[in-house]
Amino acid sequence: MLMNFALGISMMVVCLFLQGLLVLVALRFFAKREHMVTASFASSMRVTAGMMAILIAGNIIQVIAWGTLFYGLGEFEEFSVAVYHSAVNFATLGYGDIVMSPKHELLGPLEALNGVLMVGVTTAALSRAFSEALKDRVPPAH
Repeated sequence: MLMNFALGISMMVVCLFLQGLLVLVALRFFAKREHMVTASFASSMRVTAGMMAILIAGNIIQVIAWGTLFYGLGEFEEFSVAVYHSAVNFATLGYGDIVMSPKHELLGPLEALNGVLMVGVTTAALSRAFSEALKDRVPPAH
């Protein structure tokens, strides 16, 4: 159990580093195009969509990383099944159609916790972009 906990926490640290790096990339992408945000609503949404693509790519890479761990541990015979199971965990869907062996089952909840945290990081960065994109377009409340 301790080995699974150590593996899971290590993977969470790797994912935090990866998502943090992609948040920086996304924010730099946004900063370089910030002049477009004030130009029109459509251009604002294009910039925000670009940010979203970068951040979602980070989440997908994390799903693949967890799937690679599951596959490497021998939990699944097919890589695609390992990635599918990882996506279900990461998104906290919990379908239960595919489960890991008791030997590594602790990794599932650890990935779900990681997914909640990383989706939160993605949401925070996108919220900043949406806020900037809409700040001059929404009249103040009276």
